[in-house]
Amino acid sequence: MGEQENLDKKFQKELHGGITAMILLAVLSKTDNPMYGYQIAKILGEEQAESSIKQGVLYPALRSLESSGLLTSLVEPSISGPPRRYYQITPDGRETLSRWIAIWDKMEVYVDSIVHGE
Repeated sequence: MGEQENLDKKFQKELHGGITAMILLAVLSKTDNPMYGYQIAKILGEEQAESSIKQGVLYPALRSLESSGLLTSLVEPSISGPPRRYYQITPDGRETLSRWIAIWDKMEVYVDSIVHGE
């Protein structure tokens, strides 16, 4: 792998690290039904492969959001395999998501104005 590819991967990793939690909260905010990790991964996997959140990042991020009180989880037995942990956004998670979206929107305008001169 060349130096440029390494720089690209580093940039992508840093960019993804800052928005993963917001994306997960957004996905879970769109449903009243709890979702397990693989369901969330499938939704995220429908986006471009480069932009998707990998499972190695997904589960630690979900656990972190839960420990912060932004998600709750419940483990239920599964007929077809090991028990599944279902996640659901909390009221605090919804409030946090709203604030983070406002921050993101401001940042997006700022970055666009610098990068694209808009």
